[in-house]
Amino acid sequence: MLTELRREAYEANLALPRLGLINLTFGNASAIDRENGIFAIKPSGVPYENLTPDAMVLVDLEGKVAEGSLKPSSDTPTHRRLFLAFEGIGGVVHTHSSHATAFAQAGRAIPNLGTTHADYFNGEVPVTRRMTEPEIAGAYEWETGNVIVETFAKRSPEEVPGVLVYRHAPFSWGNTAAKAVENSVAIECVAQMALMTLQLSPDIAPIEPELLRRHFFRKHGADAYYGQSGGNC
Repeated sequence: MLTELRREAYEANLALPRLGLINLTFGNASAIDRENGIFAIKPSGVPYENLTPDAMVLVDLEGKVAEGSLKPSSDTPTHRRLFLAFEGIGGVVHTHSSHATAFAQAGRAIPNLGTTHADYFNGEVPVTRRMTEPEIAGAYEWETGNVIVETFAKRSPEEVPGVLVYRHAPFSWGNTAAKAVENSVAIECVAQMALMTLQLSPDIAPIEPELLRRHFFRKHGADAYYGQSGGNC
């Protein structure tokens, strides 16, 4: 069932340690088949070197395992919440990449300080609010998804395809699982550059709005002109 979906999720998960975004088993990637209402996700706690396409667990949008002999990632409810809320996304990635996680642990958004950041995010990479004790004690992973969705009540998940969960770590998404991985790389990259920039110039202001708009929209949207036809690289 859904062999290609399993392969997409498998390849996204394998990319995470290869790209330096993962230590141990801290992270996961998923891919969704919207037509069938099924997503594939990494099994819980399985080392990346032991993964195979068949090991990916298929889960429906009600949270039931549709196919697979292993337990799905403990973060599955968060992925499911994002798939339900952000209908245009095709994949979700969660990592604990070092620099982005440092901002999350500090409870600080990643400020948009330059054009590299603006190429991927139309604004800062936001941080969620602190979760309440009942949220933490209850359906924690589902509530994690809820605070992410809440953070995007007045933001576009297409224009800002990632978030930092307070005291936790980053999540990213994209129209495919591969794009979600790319956005996860971008979050870590801009977090590292922001940290270095703030060390050099602690009082620096965010990027000028006109420069932000030019860089973001030359790569995204109806009038994008960056890269070759049909692509955005």
